[in-house]
Parts: sequence; structure tokens; C-alpha cells
Amino acid sequence: MRIDIITVLPEMLDGFVNTSILARAQKKGLVEIHVHNLRDYTLDKHRRVDDYPFGGFAGMVMACQPIDACISALKAEREYDEVIFTTPDGEQFDQPMANELSLKRNLIILCGHYKGIDYRIREHLITKEVSIGDYVLTGGELAAAVMSDAIVRLVPGVLSDEQSALSDSFQDNLLAAPVYTRPADYKGWKVPEVLLSGHEAKIKEWELAQSLERTQRLRPDLLEEK
Repeated sequence: MRIDIITVLPEMLDGFVNTSILARAQKKGLVEIHVHNLRDYTLDKHRRVDDYPFGGFAGMVMACQPIDACISALKAEREYDEVIFTTPDGEQFDQPMANELSLKRNLIILCGHYKGIDYRIREHLITKEVSIGDYVLTGGELAAAVMSDAIVRLVPGVLSDEQSALSDSFQDNLLAAPVYTRPADYKGWKVPEVLLSGHEAKIKEWELAQSLERTQRLRPDLLEEK
């Protein structure tokens, strides 16, 4: 898998994509993540990538030319499954979407900034608009980082225990069951006996019951979606 992230603030992403799971995935040769500075593609002598909006609206708008030039340069080298734009008014990012995108081969993620991008880019070049929540960030870099992490960890071979990803919260519209580790008794705080029993069927039954209870209590909306 290859992910190309287009941003006006590459320094916000450089450290993130080169640490932890994302770094290990790249070292294993399972994933490539490339961060592109949008300013490298502008024709403006001052390296500006934004301009004032028509109509007298407040804020600045990311211009067509540098975005088009960057995306066109990438597309000239390979085909992309999706060209994603991070925006508060996009489709809500969730685990099913992460699962779907993890099966793709090549992705572009364009980080929104300022007041947004010239809408013609959204009409002609963007194939998927995605939001990580109903709030506004200074830029889309954090959204791109969140999406990349959620997607890459699902790529086969990235996690040492692939079953771990399959048991994450939201995989079945359920929150994960509680987890415990040694010691079995800490300050009188005891691990549920069933987890110490070694009885696989009973443990699975307990796990499902706990997932259902936690989901009903904390996120009942997930059960309504099933």
C-alpha cells in the first residue's frame, strides 16, 4: 500500500509517519507513506498556495493550481484508488471505512487548510471527502494522521498479532471487552475468574456479554445501527 499526503505543513506529519506502527510498516516494506509540501507545486514566486475568496467572504481559500499540479504529478506515476479530501463536512470516518481503505493499493490524502479549497477541486479531482468528527481543526493534518494510522494497522503483516486488529472496538459495531494482565490480584483488585479458567468457550461468552454491556451503556447508538 502507498499513501501520499499533500499538506502545507509537512513538518506536522514527518515525525508522526516515521514512528511506532507506521514506521514499522514502512520498514517491513508493507506500506509507503510520502508527505508532499504543496508549496513545492505553486507557480507563485512567494510560494503562496491560497488567495482571497470571491464574494467577499472571510478567510483564505486554497487555490486550484498547486493542488491540481501536485495531484497530476502523482497520477502521472501511478493509478490511485481514492483521492481523499479531509474536511469537516465530509463523510464520517469510522472503522468500516478504515477496513475498506486498507484494502486499497494507492491513496492520496489532501489536507484541508485555511477556509477550505477551491470547490472546483472537490468537483473534479476529489473522489472521497472525509471528516474525523463534527468539529473544526486548524488543518487536515491531524485528520490525515488519524486516518493513516487506522488504515495502516489493518494491512496484513503490519501488526505482529493480526487477530488483535480484528478484536478492536467498532469492528462488529461493538466496543471491546475489558482486558487485564498480570498480576491476577493487585491491591485486592481481582481479574474476573472466568479469564483465569482456561475455558475458551466460557471466555468467549464472557467477552461477548461484556462487549454488549459496555456498548449498551456507553455507545447505544452503535447497537441501533446493527
